[in-house]
Amino acid sequence: MHEDQVNDLIRTLTPQVLGVLVRRGADFATAEDAVQEALIEAVRHWPDSPPDDPKAWLMRVAGRKLIDAQRSEAARRRREERVRDEPPPGPTEQADDTLLLLSRCCHPALSPASAIALTLRAVGGLTTAQIARAFLVPEATMAQRISRAKRTISGERFDAPGDVRAVLHVLYLIFNEGFTGEISLAAEAIRLTRQLVAAEAVEPLRMDPEIAGLLALMLLHHARRDARYTASGELVPLDQQDRALWDTSMIAEGVAVLQGALARDRLGEYQAQAAIAALHDDAPTAEETDWPQILEWYDELARLTDSPVVALNRAVAVGQVDGPRAGLAALADVDPSVSRWDAVAAHLYERADDVPRAIKHYLVAADRANSKAELAHLIKQAARLRAQA
Repeated sequence: MHEDQVNDLIRTLTPQVLGVLVRRGADFATAEDAVQEALIEAVRHWPDSPPDDPKAWLMRVAGRKLIDAQRSEAARRRREERVRDEPPPGPTEQADDTLLLLSRCCHPALSPASAIALTLRAVGGLTTAQIARAFLVPEATMAQRISRAKRTISGERFDAPGDVRAVLHVLYLIFNEGFTGEISLAAEAIRLTRQLVAAEAVEPLRMDPEIAGLLALMLLHHARRDARYTASGELVPLDQQDRALWDTSMIAEGVAVLQGALARDRLGEYQAQAAIAALHDDAPTAEETDWPQILEWYDELARLTDSPVVALNRAVAVGQVDGPRAGLAALADVDPSVSRWDAVAAHLYERADDVPRAIKHYLVAADRANSKAELAHLIKQAARLRAQA
């Protein structure tokens, strides 16, 4: 078996094996250590002697490592009679415990930062060093964060998956981190969401169309990734992007996934957001964007959530449909402390030919920018208007 094949197979099977051990009642941290030791054995043996059933092989070895670890802990000696024996030879369990494992990693007792780190480590299969580089923190800091997260949830017992929406929220946060270092967190979030969709497909009683809605949203946004920045790293607004650089196959997949979710007639926030993204992706040019329909979807989204970010984006749509003054009136109802409020205000004031106010808000937005690319873009807009004045 080629080394790359081994690595791909290990990455796919690791969360499945860990999920089985956790479902059987194993302590999360101890179970993960056992799986990691089994992976070391797999890397050593599989290239020369690949097993007929890799998942069964990992289950067997990880099970042995887990039992060894449990027996070596003095605090657990009183419970040794309850330690599960190794499963007898036979068909390997085919149940996919992805949802259970994600639920554990996204436990409400964890902060969003801890849940993201633990999910990427336990389910995503990324190393602590890779996660640390992705979030621009020292490896030791990330290792402590993951260790604390493990300790927080180690005393919990899960016999069934928890809140699916909490899992979706964490995956959405991972996706929004985008690309940092050598790891595309957006691509990783898509991969994990695909796993969740696959897990739901075999558990019809737990199916939630918002899972497919989130996958569609990710695909429809990620399809534009190559057009978002210039070769020199400058931010390119949506209406100025080269649409020939958009990934049309990913857009087609996102639309198909979205249509399947909407057909189940259980509308949720992610489906509505995906519908808006699909309308943007469907427009051959910025001028041909169907803004009236986008505004209808924002109205629908506003009924589903009281998010100020939704209200902010809706103000942009109102400005496109009913004019910039109407957009500014809608913006007045949004908390000015919301991220990007001043950038939206600047855009609407510019369209309303109020250049001084547009410049002012571009500069305030630049002071509140979340990235160097966003900062450079906003300063450039203010300079452009000053040059025209």
